[in-house]
Amino acid sequence: MELSRGFHIELPLGRIAALRAGSEGATPVLALHGWLDNAASFVPLAHHLDGLDLVAVDLPGHGRSAHLAPGADYSFYGAVNTVLDIADALGWGRFALLGHSMGAGIGSLVAAASPQRVARFLAIEALGALAETPERTAIRMREAVAAARALPQKSLRVFPALEPAIRARMQANALSEPVARLLVERGTRQVEGGFVWSSDPRLTLPSFTRLTEAQVLDLIAGIECPVRLIHGDPAQPYLPDPVRRAHAAALRDGELIVIRGGHHLHMEQPAEVAAAIGDFFLA
Repeated sequence: MELSRGFHIELPLGRIAALRAGSEGATPVLALHGWLDNAASFVPLAHHLDGLDLVAVDLPGHGRSAHLAPGADYSFYGAVNTVLDIADALGWGRFALLGHSMGAGIGSLVAAASPQRVARFLAIEALGALAETPERTAIRMREAVAAARALPQKSLRVFPALEPAIRARMQANALSEPVARLLVERGTRQVEGGFVWSSDPRLTLPSFTRLTEAQVLDLIAGIECPVRLIHGDPAQPYLPDPVRRAHAAALRDGELIVIRGGHHLHMEQPAEVAAAIGDFFLA
């Protein structure tokens, strides 16, 4: 399938940009990208999938979608209703979720909070949410407030052309040039003097609060649908292998597949990831 049919969805919060592949009426799959990525994140993988109605969205503040209104907060919790609003706009009563990193975290909340809507969940490089210890609650809040108050004083970096932005993204995330180009071409906008990131700078702010590890495990245990979790090896420093295996073990109906690769393995090794997905969405 070619994930190339662009369209927009109008929601109360603003316009959501999306890409679509496959045939309407086939198995509906909503794809949610990672932090500071966009819908193009799923372009390489879509080439290796078939039999689906795949819709990949730019989540609010990302890619070509609208930014949230001033004063609004980019939290996982707020994203849950955004995902359900998108599904409603597509006319999908029940659907599957495909999420990478942040998108898999958001998908975890959607699946746990609305089990009647989510038929299957394919998570790549995340499950549940990043946890915080209780004794860091006040410290995290102070750090988040300080960062938010300082943000308006920062200016956007202007790249004279797309190539320097692509190189910056390659370096920041250890991406190959073709993969970085996909994300940058959809994730920048032209201004006087060059290009800037189109993502909302507020996305870089630290979370005001996080769940505890006990709450994360309870969240994961609340996911009722079948889940297939794909992780890259080696594990990311912020999510050690023992933690991600403990998260997978908390699933009611889930399996963990580990593939040698980096955090964006669905883009860098799409054929291998597609093989791990197999007929999961069609079963």
